[in-house]
Amino acid sequence: MQLDEVIDQFHKALNQFAQGDPEPAKAICSHSADMSLANPWGPPAVGWDLVSETLDSAAARFKEGRVSSIESLTRHVASDLACFLDIEHWQAKIGGSDEESTLDLRVTSVYRAEGGTWALVHRHADPIMNPRPLNAGPQREG
Repeated sequence: MQLDEVIDQFHKALNQFAQGDPEPAKAICSHSADMSLANPWGPPAVGWDLVSETLDSAAARFKEGRVSSIESLTRHVASDLACFLDIEHWQAKIGGSDEESTLDLRVTSVYRAEGGTWALVHRHADPIMNPRPLNAGPQREG
């Protein structure tokens, strides 16, 4: 499968993740010992078994959610490795709340060519705490 097809498939899987189902996202991940995940819910996980458990735990925090949009900021693609920086805009009921929350995540994703397709081998997502316009530069105290 081509890289753009895998990326599109993963973006669709994020909507299922936001509803509490990690399986479509897990299917796109590398199941290797060097698979890594750093998400806002805890320490980094390395190795497929730990990443799989971490994805299950993270997805269980969401219900009735969706990723409303993804801003692609940069892409670096070589013959067997690709790195992306995106901003993901999430809306979901989080942590058992009945109120919908919004969450903007700054995400770095690394894909690797594996077995005739591309697999997600690293994902680091963290919340943007003080949203400001893109390319605005650092904020300075007055």
